[in-house]
Amino acid sequence: MALGRTRGRERGIDYWPGFVDALSTLLLVFIFLLAVFMLGQFFISREIAGKDDFLQRLNQRIAELTDLLALEKTSKEEGERRLTALVATLEAERAERERLAGIAAGIGREQDRASELVRAVENERNIAARALREVELLNQQVAAMRQQLQALENALATAETREKDAQVRIADLGSRLNVALAQRVQELSRYRSDFFGRLRTVLGNRPDVRIVGDRFVFQSEIFFGSGADELENAGKEELDKLAGALSELERTIPPDIAWVARIDGHTDKRPLSGLGRFKDNWELSSARAIAVVRYLASKGVSPQRLVAAGFGEFAPIDFGDSPEALARNRRLELKLTER
Repeated sequence: MALGRTRGRERGIDYWPGFVDALSTLLLVFIFLLAVFMLGQFFISREIAGKDDFLQRLNQRIAELTDLLALEKTSKEEGERRLTALVATLEAERAERERLAGIAAGIGREQDRASELVRAVENERNIAARALREVELLNQQVAAMRQQLQALENALATAETREKDAQVRIADLGSRLNVALAQRVQELSRYRSDFFGRLRTVLGNRPDVRIVGDRFVFQSEIFFGSGADELENAGKEELDKLAGALSELERTIPPDIAWVARIDGHTDKRPLSGLGRFKDNWELSSARAIAVVRYLASKGVSPQRLVAAGFGEFAPIDFGDSPEALARNRRLELKLTER
C-alpha cells in the first residue's frame, strides 16, 4: 500500500509552478504592454495638448483595449481591429491638425491684411494731413482774394460813381450836341431854301428843271446826248449858273457846317447794249454824275463840297413805260445835305 501511494505520487505531475511562471510571464507582458500604452499615452498627450475631450476618449479606448487585452490576449484580429481604430483616430487627429494649420494660415493672412489695412490707414492719415495743410493754404489764399475783391469792389464803386457823373456829363453834352445839330440842320435848311430860291431865279422857269422835295431835278437831255457822258454846250451854260450859285452859297454858309452838294445820276430802265463804253446803266449814271462834279469843280466850287453818286435805273420817279415816263426817269438830281 505504501509503495502504491509512493508510485501514485511519482505518477502525479505538479503543474502549479509552471502555471505560476506562465501567469507571471503573462503578467509581465501585460505590464510591459501597459507601460508601452502608458508611454504612448504620455507622448500622445504631449502632441495633442489642449485636446482634453480627445484625450479622454483616447484614455477610454486605451482602458477598453486594456480590458480587452486582459480578457482576450490571444485575439489577434481584435487587436488589429483596435489598432485600425487607433490608426483612424490618429488620421482624424492629423486631419484636425491640418485643419488647425489651415486656420492658422488663414489667421496669418488676416494678420497680413490687417497690416496692409494699418498701412493704408496710415497713408490715409498722411494724405488727410497734407489735405488739411492744403486747405489751410487755400483758406489763406481765399482770405487774400477776399481782400483783393473788397478792394476791387471799392474801386468799382468809385468807378461807378465816376461813370455816373460822366454819364450825366455825356447826357448833358449829348443834349447840347443835339441842340447844336438841330440848330445846324435848321441853319442848313434855311441856307438850302435861300439857295433853292436863288437857283430858281438864276435858272428861270424851265419845264425841264423842277424842285422835288429837297432836291433840284434836271432832265439828262439838258446836259448829255443819248447814252453819252460828255457835257454839251447848252448843259455847260446851265452848270455855269449852278456853279456860281454854289460858290456864293459856299461863301455864305459858315465853314463849321459840314455840308455837301450831292449830284445823283439816274437812267431809265431800258438796258444798254453793252457794246459801247458802258456795260450797264449803273456805269452810265455814275459817269454822268462824275462829269457834272468835275465841271463844277473846274468852275471854282470846292471839291470837298461835291459828291457824285450813280443809281442806274433802280430809283425811278415814274414807273410807267411811256416815252414821257422814261424821259422823267433820265435825270440828274442836286441835293444839299450833311456830310
